Amino acid sequence: MKRAERRVLVVDDEPDIRELLELTLVKMGLGVDSAGSIAEAKERLRATKYQLCLTDMRLSDGEGLELVRHIAGMAGDLPVAVITAYGSAENAVAALKAGAFDYVSKPVGLEQLRTLVRSALSLPERNATTPSGQRLLGESAPIREVREMIAKLARTQAPVYVTGESGSGKELAARLIHLGGARRDHQFVPVNCGAIPESLMESELFGYRKGAFTGANQDRDGFFQAAHGGTLFLDEIAELPLYMQVLLLRAIQEKRVRKVGATQEDPVDVRVISATHQNLAALVETGRFRRDLYYRLNVIELKMPSLRECREDVKIIAETMLERLARQSGVNPSRLSEQALHDLEGYDFPGNVRELENILERAVALSSDEQINPDDLRLHPLIEKDEAGEGEHMQPHPVGKALEGPIDSPLPAYLDRVEREAILVALAKTRFNRTAAAKLLGVTFRTLRYRMQRLGINEPEQDGH
Repeated sequence: MKRAERRVLVVDDEPDIRELLELTLVKMGLGVDSAGSIAEAKERLRATKYQLCLTDMRLSDGEGLELVRHIAGMAGDLPVAVITAYGSAENAVAALKAGAFDYVSKPVGLEQLRTLVRSALSLPERNATTPSGQRLLGESAPIREVREMIAKLARTQAPVYVTGESGSGKELAARLIHLGGARRDHQFVPVNCGAIPESLMESELFGYRKGAFTGANQDRDGFFQAAHGGTLFLDEIAELPLYMQVLLLRAIQEKRVRKVGATQEDPVDVRVISATHQNLAALVETGRFRRDLYYRLNVIELKMPSLRECREDVKIIAETMLERLARQSGVNPSRLSEQALHDLEGYDFPGNVRELENILERAVALSSDEQINPDDLRLHPLIEKDEAGEGEHMQPHPVGKALEGPIDSPLPAYLDRVEREAILVALAKTRFNRTAAAKLLGVTFRTLRYRMQRLGINEPEQDGH
């Protein structure tokens, strides 16, 4: 059976531009209808079902934004892309905020236009399932709202700024946006900006040419090139130095990057999603983060709730994690006693889901049977008010007790246990920000990551928040 022809509606009040766009789309095997005004476009939309609408921002009877909002209010899933004036970043951002799928700047580059059209036409059906293992667990109201927002964001190319405490699932949210959208068949490239030495930042992000600096023995692509066609997730974006913020802003606006040592820029087709646990708006006010970059990154904000806001989800998240830990170790899954579950549901989780996983991993290792009891969880409050209620102080932690007591195991195992506890304390104290925890422990980020891997303090897999 022959597939129905896919149709595109082109809206522009300049006949020459309409003709150019029509010819390009027809050569792509698409059916094309044209409209010279917003009113005519609305008539076309009422009469015909389209798979894409491409509209200029300035029309004879109004702004293209009016048409974007009109289409966004329709019941269907029609993606709409806008054509903006060259250098008009404000119009592009406004269109994306209004619900546009993407934008292209004048003069229209035909290859960039073809890329946009192919992406829009490859959007999956709404509510399509993502690959197994990639899910956001829970049925609390905050989690349901986040899932709905992720489904909407997956159907645009707008930059997304993910906020939330450390360990609340910001990378998972970014990955789900990628998997639910038109870029799902291309790479999702996560980058921790706080883990890259400042001297290597530009070459790591944009790549370099052979001979650009000592040790550059061959051309090398950067993270932007690796994510071409897909999504680049910039975690801990607040850690970017100011000079790199300038380069990142240009890369996002122009959709082009220049390798270190190169004389020309190369086009890149990348969707940028950024995240940080810090207050980026506050950093803008203090001059530590560029205001123009902030507005380009924060086109749409997605706030991940803390585990404290989703206490009713602790049970399903914990049970799912225990099942996975059992599969990894090849044993029967442990179960939480009623009191242990009660204690978890009442705990504040400064490190959120990442902390919950580490607690459960430790509890499984310490438990003497298949049932996890409250003592196995070792939920010691890290900070409490003093008796007068006026100040805060650190509570004694088991690592201190271990150091005071006798060595009850071979020295290497004993030292590993002490080091593991020290790392867990630092992670919890810093709300599971590994960069901050490394500073607290007096080691580099890479050293901390190595030691976490050696001691089995794993990063959470994608089955929690």
